[in-house]
Amino acid sequence: MKKDIKLSLILVALISSLQAETSDAIVLSPLSVTSTAIKTDELKSTDAVEIYTQKDIEEAHSQNIYEFLNSQTSVTATPSYGNPFTQKLDMRGFGNSGYQNIVVTINGRKLNNIDSVPQLLSSISPSSVSRIEIIKSSGIVLGGDGANAGVINIITKQNNDKEVSFYLGSYGVADASFYVGHKDEKLSVSASGEAQKNNGIREIDSDGNRDKNKFSTGSISLAYQVFDELELSFGASFVRTDVFYAGAMTKDEYENNPMQKGYGGISHQKYDSNALDAGIKYFINDKISLNLSASQEKKESIYLPPSWPYEADYEYKSLLASIDYVNDALSLKVGVDGFNGDRKSSDDTTSKNNKSAYIMANYRLGNSSFKAGYRLENVEYVYDSHLAHLKQDDNLYGVELGYNYLIDEQSSIFANYTHSFLAPDIDRFFATTYPPPSFTPTVSFNGFIKPSKVDTYSLGYNNIIKSNKFKISLYYADVKNEIYMQPITFKNTNIDKSYKYGVDLYDKYMLSPEFSIALNYNYVKAIIDKEKEGGSDYSGNKLPGVSNHNVKATLGYTPNKATTIFLTQSYRSKAYAADDFNNNFSQKQDAFMSTDISITYAKESWEVFAKINNLFNQKNGLWIYDNAIYPVDFTTTALAGFKLKY
Repeated sequence: MKKDIKLSLILVALISSLQAETSDAIVLSPLSVTSTAIKTDELKSTDAVEIYTQKDIEEAHSQNIYEFLNSQTSVTATPSYGNPFTQKLDMRGFGNSGYQNIVVTINGRKLNNIDSVPQLLSSISPSSVSRIEIIKSSGIVLGGDGANAGVINIITKQNNDKEVSFYLGSYGVADASFYVGHKDEKLSVSASGEAQKNNGIREIDSDGNRDKNKFSTGSISLAYQVFDELELSFGASFVRTDVFYAGAMTKDEYENNPMQKGYGGISHQKYDSNALDAGIKYFINDKISLNLSASQEKKESIYLPPSWPYEADYEYKSLLASIDYVNDALSLKVGVDGFNGDRKSSDDTTSKNNKSAYIMANYRLGNSSFKAGYRLENVEYVYDSHLAHLKQDDNLYGVELGYNYLIDEQSSIFANYTHSFLAPDIDRFFATTYPPPSFTPTVSFNGFIKPSKVDTYSLGYNNIIKSNKFKISLYYADVKNEIYMQPITFKNTNIDKSYKYGVDLYDKYMLSPEFSIALNYNYVKAIIDKEKEGGSDYSGNKLPGVSNHNVKATLGYTPNKATTIFLTQSYRSKAYAADDFNNNFSQKQDAFMSTDISITYAKESWEVFAKINNLFNQKNGLWIYDNAIYPVDFTTTALAGFKLKY
């Protein structure tokens, strides 16, 4: 590993010494929000938004979307109990269940699962992504079930780019990816793929084997303009993952050597997905269009020995239809949204089915923009096993109200209110225990639980000039029936009342044509207002797993037109361990800290790049409870690669 780091440092020094031409000045301007019902720019948006472009994603040289979100945005991502391919996301203080309170879509298709498995963002190659839009504490009307903290919309490329990329890194990391696109007046077609393998960093057994992993993913999309009024689209994608990961370790083991195997056992999972989608768009006239899209995803999750053997098959089907009306002042979207999700195992079949209708409108009058939307959603659960046939359904609603006032061409203020909801995932109806003497896990049905409901109030200010982009927003979220697992009884249940409040601040400042700095700072307080369960009273305690401070700061240096250097510092403050609802464990979640440096030397048709993550070898881990620690980003890693554009 030291040789890899030395090579990367040499490459950094070599590239930065190439002083060819003075760089052109970079001008900041409002970016468009394209994935919402109402297309607008971020200066006029009634919501707190973050937008990251294809250039932002390429310059970060992230190994996956999780790494980009974790180092560049206000979102945090943490491997789910050690699994790097299904990481838990959090935003605005929802903690260990944060990923279930964020709706994630790719080109409009939801990636959220019906059970407790996080969104599989490993299925998306960074080289295929055109932009990422993060809409905070809003999006319930279009996103639906789960958009309590907001939505993350990922949009893939549809352009004429053609590129291949390769990189090698420490611990046997090797990656190859490609993107090929064609776009003309009638036809848009693209294909992308990526394959990656990692020999592993942490030991998983006494024989010296490590937590190796590999994955491959590919996608193809096609859009064809049959005639001026009609457009047809089709897409297909797959992902294949194979991962070994180690369990928890004690604090002494973690402090002595976070690369050792610990006591928590070994997991070996294969997780595969195949997805198809198709769409029709018909323009009745220049103001009214009809939109119809459908998708199907089949997934298979297999845990192999030495894990506890378990296999589940998933099938998701969705259908969306809408009528859109757009003129100079008014934009209106009316639609229906249907989703059927099944999980089948050897013992049972559990289903979660969502049906909804919505309306979203945006009206502009002078310097004012108004947004209003409503969603009605029915969520039905069905559980079938040899022991029981159970069924329940809930009727839920979502509301969005927003206002933006454009003070001048550079600044605006906005305010919004959102009523959102999260229907429980199907795992919440079951309790898992590990009875002696074999400690083989036993699953029992513990009953249906209530959906969570959130009322969020936000106020913000934007200022965008040529040399500076500044955004600040304040929010307060009143939560009823927040969903969690009680750590003593292992029963899934609800927190009666809780609340969250905080401040999000973003600033990107062009200090000079050569230097820029970007700061993403988030402050959040998450408090349990009222909850008694399992003989404990959690009222007044902090929600565990939520850091009060989250900072991402990036210094950019462009010494010449071809060379770009980024130095990024990430920091999250201490928190209570994930299961510490009593706030009394002897061990707390340590602060997270990582310093990353990357450099790119790019010409018109090629570029070379290098990156070092966790430059100062900072130990980081995820605390579940005392002496149950999963090491995360705990050592220095490096990579160097080459991209060819043609």
